[in-house]
Amino acid sequence: MTVGRIIETDACVREGAAWLAEADPRFGHALTQTGPLPLRRRPDGFAQLLSAIVSQQVSVASARAIWARLEGAGLITEPAIRAASDEDLRAVGLSRQKMRYARALAEAGIAYADLRTAPDQEVVATLTQVPGIGTWTAEIYAMFSLGRADVFAPGDLALQESARLLFGLPDRPREAALRRMAADWSPWRAVAARLLWAYYHVEKDREGIA
Repeated sequence: MTVGRIIETDACVREGAAWLAEADPRFGHALTQTGPLPLRRRPDGFAQLLSAIVSQQVSVASARAIWARLEGAGLITEPAIRAASDEDLRAVGLSRQKMRYARALAEAGIAYADLRTAPDQEVVATLTQVPGIGTWTAEIYAMFSLGRADVFAPGDLALQESARLLFGLPDRPREAALRRMAADWSPWRAVAARLLWAYYHVEKDREGIA
């Protein structure tokens, strides 16, 4: 297996969006509502996944505060997490469960540079072996830290709801159903995700105004 298209620039996103609009007029309609889509590229590596663990099941504000304390304490590298005591991690705001997840990630020995050239399925399989990293987190990492153009995250509730709204579905599609739908959006599924997220916010803002 080989690595497919990598999203590196805004031009890549525009190319994918144009392809989707040509493939399905409903995507074209969504683009008229959302305007240009964001690139949303992020760094890859240990700190990015640690940040994802920190963000689980807490508000955005709480996650940012905890992450700022981790950064301030220098606890965002594998050696630092391995050397930290429970008291050190508790002091920056990690729960007992997140301490366990952070330590598991630090001990996992993931070769992050190798993931850059690994097939999408291998990336997800490698990351989900680590406690605390589920399929959604692994797919998000593949999309935005590795720039994979054809990865989707059908377990995302906002994507499910946006698909319901855009495609006029009677109910919000569950993960398996949305994964099947997304097969038609290959090879630009990650751009379809960006478009659906953007459309979700447009629709929710409209509902708020109404």
